[in-house]
Amino acid sequence: MRGIRVAVIGGGQNCEHDVSVASAASVRAALDPARYEAVPLTIGRDGRWSGPDGQVLGTLNSRSLAGALDVLATCDVVLPLIHGPLGEDGTLAGLCELAGVPYVGSPLRAGALAMDKWATKLVAEAVGVRTARGRLVADASTVDFTGPVVVKPVAAGSSFGVRLVEHEADLEPAVRQALELDDRVLVEEVLEGREIDIAVLDDPDEGRRTGPPLEIAVPGLFDTTVKYDGSATFVIPAPLADTELKALEDAALRVYEALGCRGLARVDFFLTNDGLVLNEVNTMPGMTAESQVPKMFAAAGLPYSELLDKLVRGAMR
Repeated sequence: MRGIRVAVIGGGQNCEHDVSVASAASVRAALDPARYEAVPLTIGRDGRWSGPDGQVLGTLNSRSLAGALDVLATCDVVLPLIHGPLGEDGTLAGLCELAGVPYVGSPLRAGALAMDKWATKLVAEAVGVRTARGRLVADASTVDFTGPVVVKPVAAGSSFGVRLVEHEADLEPAVRQALELDDRVLVEEVLEGREIDIAVLDDPDEGRRTGPPLEIAVPGLFDTTVKYDGSATFVIPAPLADTELKALEDAALRVYEALGCRGLARVDFFLTNDGLVLNEVNTMPGMTAESQVPKMFAAAGLPYSELLDKLVRGAMR
């Protein structure tokens, strides 16, 4: 009896390409070979797909996509690990829907909403979850300096393009840099507080649940460099009062459900003296064994390979 064929898609056409490649490689290695046959597919930076043998499928993007669809047609389920635009933003979910193949993770609408940090703020505020005050801008020359701010692209992940701006002279260059990754940029107030992440899992055995809270301990901005140079400390479970934990879990679930997420997401907060503030939602967070979400569930007694098993089984129900 053959194993369940799982198409594991990595790579992508955005600044998170290498992060996604690492997630996909880690997942392929961790899937239980007694149950699953991992079928690797990679999207190159140029948009062309590579098949299980590593060879590019077709000489043109359209032919390459057609070749990828032929591979997907032989698979039972898709595990799309493209972080960021043209992947996590609902693009791959839409492709799987059109191809009629079950897939892990959020549907198109939820992926698109959660990838758009401005839209996420509007949804969160509508269900009573506070977000940082901010402005949406599309032109670096129109931004006024009102004090220390954080500049970030509206739709990018892994903190690419995110900068803390403390001086007026640095604001316009920071916005210009962020506009290289997106055509819209958020300029937000700087929040003082603890960074706490809550993971939400649609567990096929136990129902929707959250993992232990994770606190990110860094002496400054949790930017791209700190995320991947090993200097950040993750505290699991984060030391929280019962009332704080309940408020964070309730808010995470409220936002997850309002966005229409499915499968798995990481909901990031600041815990300030005035209460919790939503930072962002990741519908396909980093998924190596050392990434935040797998470490959170491992701390709850759910090993990495078993977490992947739950995600695949949940998608196939």
